[in-house]
Amino acid sequence: MNGFGEDQIVFEIAVVVPKRNLKEENEGYDCVEVLVNEFRNVGFVVERVIGLSDEFIKLAAPLETLGRAAAKLQMKKPTRIGIDLQFEWEEVEAFVRQPDGSLFSWCERFQCYHHLIYETVNKKNSDVTLKFDGKEIQWEVGESLLQRLELEGIVKQVFPVHDETKRKKLLRNWALNCWDFTNQPIDDIYTYFGTKIAVYFAFLGMYTRWMIFPAAFGLILQLVDFGSLQLLVLPAFFISIVLWAVLFFQFWKRKNSALSARWHLNFSVSTSQGYKLLGREWGSLQSPMEITKNLGTDKTKEKEAFQKYEWFSYLKRFRNDAIIILSIVCLQLPFELAYAHLYEVIKSDIVKFGLTAVYLLVIQYFTKIGGKISIRLIKHENNENTEYKADSLVYKVFGLYFMQSYIGVFYHALLHRNFMTLRQVLIQRLILSEVLENLLENSLPYLKYNYKKYRAVRNKRKCEKGSTGKIQFTSRVEKEYLKPTYSASICEELEDGLFDDFLELALQFGMIMMFACAFPLAFAFSALNNIAEIRTDALKLLAMLKRPVPRAAATIGAWLNIFQFLILMSICTNSALLVWLYDQEGKWKIEPGLAAILVMEHVLLLIKFGFSRFLPEEPAWVRANRMKNATQAQDMCSKQLLRSISGGEKAFGGSIPRKRPDGLKKTVIQKATD
Repeated sequence: MNGFGEDQIVFEIAVVVPKRNLKEENEGYDCVEVLVNEFRNVGFVVERVIGLSDEFIKLAAPLETLGRAAAKLQMKKPTRIGIDLQFEWEEVEAFVRQPDGSLFSWCERFQCYHHLIYETVNKKNSDVTLKFDGKEIQWEVGESLLQRLELEGIVKQVFPVHDETKRKKLLRNWALNCWDFTNQPIDDIYTYFGTKIAVYFAFLGMYTRWMIFPAAFGLILQLVDFGSLQLLVLPAFFISIVLWAVLFFQFWKRKNSALSARWHLNFSVSTSQGYKLLGREWGSLQSPMEITKNLGTDKTKEKEAFQKYEWFSYLKRFRNDAIIILSIVCLQLPFELAYAHLYEVIKSDIVKFGLTAVYLLVIQYFTKIGGKISIRLIKHENNENTEYKADSLVYKVFGLYFMQSYIGVFYHALLHRNFMTLRQVLIQRLILSEVLENLLENSLPYLKYNYKKYRAVRNKRKCEKGSTGKIQFTSRVEKEYLKPTYSASICEELEDGLFDDFLELALQFGMIMMFACAFPLAFAFSALNNIAEIRTDALKLLAMLKRPVPRAAATIGAWLNIFQFLILMSICTNSALLVWLYDQEGKWKIEPGLAAILVMEHVLLLIKFGFSRFLPEEPAWVRANRMKNATQAQDMCSKQLLRSISGGEKAFGGSIPRKRPDGLKKTVIQKATD
């Protein structure tokens, strides 16, 4: 149909309903039959699959169906002249295609699917009575059928399904390709999973590659005895890893910018990503769009309303952040210090083990409470979109994890100056905890999946008491339905499973950076762990979980600022560790060595902020292409506007013809081709 294989039917969405026995004499409409007919009416290709206890309605959308849905959604897409314009199906050739040749990305296709399946509304003049196993359901005028069936519990779930051809290709070339330690097919990952997951794996791969240098340096430092030169080698290692971290994140920004340009992720400002009115605390506070609409041309009142909106938004965020910080300082900090002190003074290993078990149980409860409080606070903030809400949640919840992960280590390192205990804690946190987390992260979905399969088979045997044959799952879509979702441990509404994956990386980065001088070998362990993490995360997404719902975030968001904060913390903590090594008697005299460490700390802080200015965050070719596209678009729009004005009978005194020039489409395409 279009030369890119988009005429192939690929089922990407499944709707789950209970399996039932239809009777021909049943009066009225069967709600599932009506739902299937409505799906066909909006342009879906429908396939129905009968499972053990449920029925699965698989949906595929031809390109024209997706294109008309995108036009109705007023979706903006990049064109061949480098600017984002509202999509029109009739002008399809003017829009840029994806790296795999398809017209729409997975994020865009999912948005169209979501719009189409919830567009099935009652367009008749009266309510329609539907039936399901003898139960009557009133489908009101203008009501979405799918939403009604979800409220009635008839539609159990709507979820994306895997494309077996692409999934098996990614399994071969990515998840099971263990010889390419850090190389990944990022474009294929973007095409299949969407932007946010692709950016995560691009970050993880680059982070692991860059980890080779500090891992090799730390391994040499751990194996070679430098004797009296140890106090000189450790500061050199400290300086090198700080410079390494600063350079890594600057080059990551450049890579992120290059990926966005390659995937045409310009994200122009539009109403779909604009402000939303979330609540009306502290007076009748309106969103910017409502302010413009209500006040019209009254610029003075409009300015005052915008200022009010801006400052009340800042005050709300400040209030919520203050609540979280005070809760951490007043509630969590004493608890963490008490645990660290007891762990230090207790001599029995058995008692320490029991104390740690109790601590882990209690801290999980604390974290859940903190997460729920954070979510409630976020609902009263004026965040622009879902990604802004997710970033706000990340900042608040990371404070809880930061305290529980590092305060005990700070206690051993800076207060007691117990290097042996500090290294034991670091080994325990870095090696044992990461190994256990990887095992749990990959074994729990598998165990949950098998338990659901066991329950489904057991229930089937109960329904068919006389059956003696072996019960098997015959459809892949039913197996996918039984798999767990890729969800966050803190809040499924705002975050997906990437929250836990990024949290694991951030806690690891803080541990190896902030205590680098105490345990240089930690970088080598982290590098090995991250190499395995790439494959295990890929296998988890492709084989153990449902296909994730795509997210359109083009960067790592709030996590970048968290990593930058951990670099600053590492400068302070490692300087304190070097002071402790230099001044073991605890006299704290400003001698030449201590003064040199203090000077080094301030120099590193200056370098940290200086590198962000000297090294551009955007590659030259990306900047050049952006400027070229902007100039080309401006020239084309200027020429077309002049041509439209000169073609009118009355340029300014009368009406200019409203008909669009016939050559507009040809001009755009010809200019882009030239």
